[in-house]
Amino acid sequence: MLLNAADINFVRNIVFKRSGNVLGDGHNELLESRLNRVAKDCGMRGVVELVGSLRSGSTADIVETIVDAVTINETRFFRDHGLFETLRTSVIPALIVQNKTRRAIRIWSAACSSGQEPYSIAMLIRENFPELDEWDVRIVATDISDAILKRSQAGLYSQFEVNNGLPEPLLHRYFRQCGEVWQAKSQLRNMIDHRRLNLMDAWPFVDKFDLVFIRNILIYFDRTTKAEVLQRVNGVLYSNGYLFIGAAESLIGLNVPYRLGKNDGSPYYRPTTG
Repeated sequence: MLLNAADINFVRNIVFKRSGNVLGDGHNELLESRLNRVAKDCGMRGVVELVGSLRSGSTADIVETIVDAVTINETRFFRDHGLFETLRTSVIPALIVQNKTRRAIRIWSAACSSGQEPYSIAMLIRENFPELDEWDVRIVATDISDAILKRSQAGLYSQFEVNNGLPEPLLHRYFRQCGEVWQAKSQLRNMIDHRRLNLMDAWPFVDKFDLVFIRNILIYFDRTTKAEVLQRVNGVLYSNGYLFIGAAESLIGLNVPYRLGKNDGSPYYRPTTG
């Protein structure tokens, strides 16, 4: 490690203030590796020079670049199979019944990373609910990182990525091969509206959502930030909507307005206020 403890804590604090992410000691090597990449892109000799410039305030304009670089982006298609089964067998059918008058479904995939989650949701809907072809179904996919969001918007994935959770029949039905990569077909891409969004900033949503996925990001927040984000989610979620969090995440101990709606290995939450 080239950075000392004071430098690491300094960068951690910057990342926390801007993104809410809490980087623990187990992320030190990842942090330094990604800072090295930023330093190289900025024409600096290494992380020590980069952190020195940050301390002097002369590189304040690259704080967003640093936050983008160190934000942990790990995802795969159909991550947590039980969740998608719950969507298929319970949640989407319930939404079809309760939304039959407005014939619309709004879904938010927060911290979508490179897009495997929103594309998985889109494929599940296409495969199992042909009646929704006549509905207004929109998936809003957001992430803090411009670079990763552009990847999601393009719908381009390596062979390794499509092999990670995507069944072969769905690969050939919904993707086309472009040289060494695969691209999601327009029938999927057109269902997804990509927007850059830092969960710590104002949320520019006009319409409310029937489904919110904020999975595998809360684990990087402290307790106060988790509660604040979840309270704000309640403000953009219909009173009869659904909230999904990550399999390793929990609302236990948080004073937030949700009740557990299902607990058979693929839980979801319903608002208690709206």
